[in-house]
Amino acid sequence: MKSYLILLILAFITLPFYTIAQLNYIEQGDKTGFSFDTYGRVGVDWNYDNGGSIGRRLNLNNMGSIGGRLEEQDYLELVPTFHFKPFNDNDPTKIKVQTRFAVYSNSLSLFGNSSTSSLGGLTIAMPEIYAEASNINGKDLSIWIGARLYRKGEVHIADHFFFDDHSGQGFGVAFKNTRFASIFVSSTDTTADVPPYFYLNIGDGVTNIALRQRNVLVVEHDFQLNNQNTLTGLFEFHRMGGAESNPIPTPFEEHEPGIILNYPSDHGFVYGLKLQSELPSPGNRAYNTLAIRYGSRIANGGDGGHSKTWVTYGAPDLDKLNFSGAYSLSIVDEIKFDLSEKNNFNGYFIFTQSKGAADTKGMAKTYWAREVYNYKQDLTFGFRDVHYISDKFHLLSEFHYSQRTDGEDPKYSYQKFSLAPTFAPTGEKSTSVRPHFRFIFSLSHYNNAAVENLYSPYLQFVGKQKWGHYLGVKAEWWL
Repeated sequence: MKSYLILLILAFITLPFYTIAQLNYIEQGDKTGFSFDTYGRVGVDWNYDNGGSIGRRLNLNNMGSIGGRLEEQDYLELVPTFHFKPFNDNDPTKIKVQTRFAVYSNSLSLFGNSSTSSLGGLTIAMPEIYAEASNINGKDLSIWIGARLYRKGEVHIADHFFFDDHSGQGFGVAFKNTRFASIFVSSTDTTADVPPYFYLNIGDGVTNIALRQRNVLVVEHDFQLNNQNTLTGLFEFHRMGGAESNPIPTPFEEHEPGIILNYPSDHGFVYGLKLQSELPSPGNRAYNTLAIRYGSRIANGGDGGHSKTWVTYGAPDLDKLNFSGAYSLSIVDEIKFDLSEKNNFNGYFIFTQSKGAADTKGMAKTYWAREVYNYKQDLTFGFRDVHYISDKFHLLSEFHYSQRTDGEDPKYSYQKFSLAPTFAPTGEKSTSVRPHFRFIFSLSHYNNAAVENLYSPYLQFVGKQKWGHYLGVKAEWWL
């Protein structure tokens, strides 16, 4: 009886505090908001060669969606954002916490036939979780902390973010036309060919993996040349932490001869200019964007359809144990304008040349004693024409040419033509309207080198063929 009485007294004592806590939460909730965005694509495909689904793009190897994206696999992003209002109602500061969940398949399986427990099944990632305060006290000032897709320039028809893709985890400040960010990169992925972001630390007698941090400092500034032209300057400094204080000699040969994990610290620089020009247009926005970027030493990344400079390309100089002499040059141009009231044209050009620090253009060994190409050059151009048959029926026509040279190998090339009758149920004559319901037909032609070396995800499945084709029904949306 006494125990029940004690519990009853405690309940009366704690109830007011519990109620206050709940009321405070509710009051705070009344001063916040919530928004939800999404991007996704899903569909099915069919192929003549096997009478079923192949699910592989026709593009060249190591190019991602550069060369056309209409055959991309199922993908989903969910973006919940929490908005907070300042305490004072007259404070114009905007505050948000944004997360982004990405879902994709590790294999060629369709979403509907896969799960996270399937072999090669669905993967759930969180590329964004950050807090940001903008328009602070009514000034053109913002700060952010967390992991975010920190990027702007995109060639949409090639799914390629270029020039300023600084996506990662860190923090940043923007004031008027100037932006600063510090991105921290660390990984314990022992399968990667980029410089290992860790070293073997066995100073205490036990072998442990110790993180080695790469820090990327980014500064961008926009120069408003006139009402139609904006010039953006880019500077990056990369620094990889060292392991000089580790008493273990290098290379560390206890497990595998030739592996070098305790290499010294290294660094790299990136310089870039981007000219954004608005073109006269009576209808949709018309523009041309030209971007040139040069990265040195460990900041020479930009391959596989991506442009992140911290994904170092090629092999190091194993005599100097650094990436001195490595570089990457990237040139991108995109233009978009209306040909008429019923036609919109979007064209692009992408060129990348990269070299590691080894004294060869051919194969060279990395710190992991693995052989990789130490040089590559790729060039791609293409266009999409959107013809508005009616408000709800659009016709997408695309042509792409792509070529690539790895090391001293022969040049690989292909051409691709795509036709996609599209239903746009919202009934807007715009290239950015979604959702799209598409019927897609793509036809590609490969040169002899690509055929003989099966230099395409498609050729790796069907074998040595000059021609490739794709039939699919796809939906794409964003909100």
